[in-house]
Amino acid sequence: MKYVGTAIFLAMLATTTTAKPAETNLPSGVAAYSLIPATSATTNTAVADYRIGPLDTVDVTVYQEPDLSAKALQVDAAGQIALPLVGTVQATGKTPAELSRELETILGSKYLRNPQVTVTVAASVSQKVSIQGEVREPGVYPLSGPTTLLGVLSMAKGESEVASLKQVVVFRDINGQRMGATFDVASIRRGQSPDPTIQGNDMIVVGSSGAKKFWRGVVNAAPVFSIFRPITGL
Repeated sequence: MKYVGTAIFLAMLATTTTAKPAETNLPSGVAAYSLIPATSATTNTAVADYRIGPLDTVDVTVYQEPDLSAKALQVDAAGQIALPLVGTVQATGKTPAELSRELETILGSKYLRNPQVTVTVAASVSQKVSIQGEVREPGVYPLSGPTTLLGVLSMAKGESEVASLKQVVVFRDINGQRMGATFDVASIRRGQSPDPTIQGNDMIVVGSSGAKKFWRGVVNAAPVFSIFRPITGL
């Protein structure tokens, strides 16, 4: 009876260590990167350019034409902007470069010779990313441009003490279907695996380590149950 606490502890340990981790059919490794690519020096398109959305604010600069330029121009709820001479133009779903080329085409067809138009996103409210699970500050965060999985983890102030870095899932809508892939963040941080690109409306879920949760519970409970010292006087 003197070591009842230790016996309970060993029983808990046996239960924990024999439990099998939850299995998932989500792709990992090479298959994960084929679904959700990573940034590379040769494939910058993998880091999808930011696409303008409703209520974003853009700056439109027409070279040497200040009267045709506009600062802090808000995209309306229908995804459109209005400019002098140009009129109303659909902006939603286009990258700043695509919108720049469209405005150059409109102005060049009627008003200017070889116009040079630059569109930049001044403020973003339409593109967001959600991060849940074992992170310090889960929630929904705005994206002002392309980022990576490690970048989103930084937004959430990093993983919690019980996070399983080998069980980090990225969910994305691809061709109208919700898809997911599992990544090993520990390997990414060591430089052994590339850092996958995160886009607007992605969801990241950081899994938990059952063993780590167990040991944290043991440490927290130790002063109460005296697990780490014999129980005397029984």
